[in-house]
Amino acid sequence: MSQKLFRSVVSIVLTLLIPAQLVGQDSASAMVYANGPAWVNGTEIPKSVAVFPGDILETKQDSSANIGASGSSVMVLSDSLVKYEGPSVAVDRGSVRVSTESGFMAHACEVKAKPANLTPTQYQFTHNDGHVTVLAIQGDVTVDDNGDSKTVQEGQQITREDGCEAAKERREPALPYNSPTARYIGAVTIGVILIWLLWPDNDDMSPACPQKPCQ
Repeated sequence: MSQKLFRSVVSIVLTLLIPAQLVGQDSASAMVYANGPAWVNGTEIPKSVAVFPGDILETKQDSSANIGASGSSVMVLSDSLVKYEGPSVAVDRGSVRVSTESGFMAHACEVKAKPANLTPTQYQFTHNDGHVTVLAIQGDVTVDDNGDSKTVQEGQQITREDGCEAAKERREPALPYNSPTARYIGAVTIGVILIWLLWPDNDDMSPACPQKPCQ
């Protein structure tokens, strides 16, 4: 394949893929409203900021934050560290209070919680000291513990071991596709490719004297 043809193919692929990726991120974005000091990806945020799948949100003991997504609201309570994932949040530590009509899920390692039905549901998900506690505030909540599923009825709660150690042993560390680091690497890679595509190609230049010495 000639260099010109290869460049054309790469340009077409980038044209098709990049807008689709941006549209996908926009559709999964949400707004965070902070009540006190809060951080996204290690940077303190103002009163509100947009977040995207893979972004890390942290609150301190005297603060909280609310994630407003389509059809759902997630209150990140004090002293919590969570990752926003679009249709779910991963709770590394602390608590979130989920209000949803769209089946929004919270999880930590092997324990997952989501509404039992697609009706207005509110539940609290707490992950601390190797355990997960799920409290069904409004509506019933389904809790899945590595394939063992149970329905927690409204007003009830359940506590399970988080299974983090077992999950860690079963899988190799991987870089999440939508993590901030992965997005940064992808942007740098695309930039390098674009620079290479736009760089002058000496093969395209006609030599002044291709067949005999210049006079």
